[in-house]
Amino acid sequence: MLIFKIFRADEWAQLQADGVTEGAPVDLADGFVHFSTGSQVAETAAKHFAGEDDLWLLALEADDLGDQLIWEISRGGQKFPHLYRPMTMDDVLWAKPLPLVDGEHQILQALVTKADI
Repeated sequence: MLIFKIFRADEWAQLQADGVTEGAPVDLADGFVHFSTGSQVAETAAKHFAGEDDLWLLALEADDLGDQLIWEISRGGQKFPHLYRPMTMDDVLWAKPLPLVDGEHQILQALVTKADI
């Protein structure tokens, strides 16, 4: 199952440069890397990245992340994937720009564009 991480351009660039990340500021504060499923990612974008441009959508295979990927109840009683270890470039299957059009992130458009890594 694919899970998704939204990064700002500078966070994505830092992961590419370093090969590893503890995540965005919210991840550092919470002690794990937050992810969303395909059915959750649009709401995540709207709630946590409203109006932000220059974002990237990263896809990872949940089954490849091992037992340090924990599914926990969060927003709205849904289970969200949380990674309790640093995320690496090797974990990333693909990364694509996440366009902002008329104030809405174009999740579907990002999913169907050509992979950038």
